[in-house]
Amino acid sequence: MLNPAKAFKENPILDCAVELDYSGLSPMYGGEHLNDDGSPIELDTQTAMARAHFEQHVAARGRIRVGDQSWQIDGLGLRDHSWGPRYWQNIYWYRWLPISLGRDFGAMIMTMGMRDGSVDCGGMVFTEGRYDLIVDARVRSEWDAQFHQTGLTAWCRTERGQEFEITGKVISLIPLRNRRVAEDGTELSTRITEAMTEYRCNGRVGYGLSEYLDQIENGVPVGMGIAAAR
Repeated sequence: MLNPAKAFKENPILDCAVELDYSGLSPMYGGEHLNDDGSPIELDTQTAMARAHFEQHVAARGRIRVGDQSWQIDGLGLRDHSWGPRYWQNIYWYRWLPISLGRDFGAMIMTMGMRDGSVDCGGMVFTEGRYDLIVDARVRSEWDAQFHQTGLTAWCRTERGQEFEITGKVISLIPLRNRRVAEDGTELSTRITEAMTEYRCNGRVGYGLSEYLDQIENGVPVGMGIAAAR
């Protein structure tokens, strides 16, 4: 999908159906950023990625059909949604890890960086029926020759002082591309690698994604040259 036109032209198009019933396992995380008086903030289109965002650990059961093949689904995951304009080029790089390790244990760990060199992190750990917010996190990754993640080790510390180390092994990966023309006419290009990932933590085995975003400069993902992104 780095070349969507070629991918859609050369691959078959089949009738598909998704029928899933979801149930929430955790509280909701996130929402819309508001001013103190409850009014929506004025969105800075140069730095904001979206107007609002939420996430929740969930369970789902049902069926997915592609052509004449179908699969019964009974699993765990994380749903997320952003609304308002989405500006993929406003974050220089990020590493987003939605993780499910059971109906009562999961996490979302995110590290990110901006063009000015600043680095931030966030997320939460789902345990004991509640979200414990993350105050510090690091992600260290293993790479192939295309700078696609093949494995990772994530560490985080929560508001309650708990520390977690989670390892991940990539099962499959697809690179995606997003492009936008800036106001000055510059063409901006973003690569997002979506990887199905097996996670392990505290004796548990689970699954989720490892979603890595990098701006492309001179044909190269910017994270290749940034220690915190590697």
